[in-house]
Amino acid sequence: MDGKAFKRDAWQRPEGGGGMSCVMEEGNVFERGGVNFSHVFGDKLPPSASANRPELAGRGFEAMGVSLVLHPRNPYAPTVHMNVRFFVAQKAGADPVWWFGGGMDLTPYYGYEEDAVHFHQMCQNALNPFGEQYHPRFKKWCDEYFYLKHRQEPRGVGGIFFDDFSEGGFEAAFNLTESVGDHFLPAYVPILERRLDTPYGERERDFQAYRRGRYVEFNLVYDRGTIFGLQSGGRTESILMSLPPIVKWRYDWHPEAGSPEAKLYTDFLTGKDWL
Repeated sequence: MDGKAFKRDAWQRPEGGGGMSCVMEEGNVFERGGVNFSHVFGDKLPPSASANRPELAGRGFEAMGVSLVLHPRNPYAPTVHMNVRFFVAQKAGADPVWWFGGGMDLTPYYGYEEDAVHFHQMCQNALNPFGEQYHPRFKKWCDEYFYLKHRQEPRGVGGIFFDDFSEGGFEAAFNLTESVGDHFLPAYVPILERRLDTPYGERERDFQAYRRGRYVEFNLVYDRGTIFGLQSGGRTESILMSLPPIVKWRYDWHPEAGSPEAKLYTDFLTGKDWL
């Protein structure tokens, strides 16, 4: 869709493993886009990985993941994030403990109901073949996870998120995770195509840069993947690839009541059930 190639950057991790960072900057559509693959090993789980599972602290680990973040230049086209990952914690004399995680979420700057409905429908389509209980559960998990507590607002309109997932055995858990990855393009591409050529000006770009600040705050303060990467001695350039290139912060700014910018807060950043 962009027409510009991603720069491919292979890397090795001294402690074990490595990966590939594919990054695009100043593309025709994307101001920045990145796709990371990593497969790393370590002798000791970082604190972020054992926070929810303290009994695993001190185990060796193997982690594999694909994470993807796209920041379009047009403020009417939303930022999007998708991630799938697999983790194994190992200790001599004990059975390995493994789990999958992942999800995808949409972060618009100017909200459109049809976009939010479409994205959530694709998320539901990804999960329903494995049981209708998963979508409501993973949707709620996403709303609660991608939430900026210090701002008391969601990062965007959500999607699905899951972690520590091993239900039904390896094959079933892997197939569900694979389905999430396979549904990413059908979830995002139609939205991008709809919004790509919407005319915009300085006002919209300014608001986009302001809202991107929330993205940065979440990734640096709360995101488990970012914290795990930094704590485990990961490659900083790859970990921080998700950050948008142009961002603004203002002191105690609020959108004008009734404006399109205010509508994002009143109608979209609400954690509602779009389906």
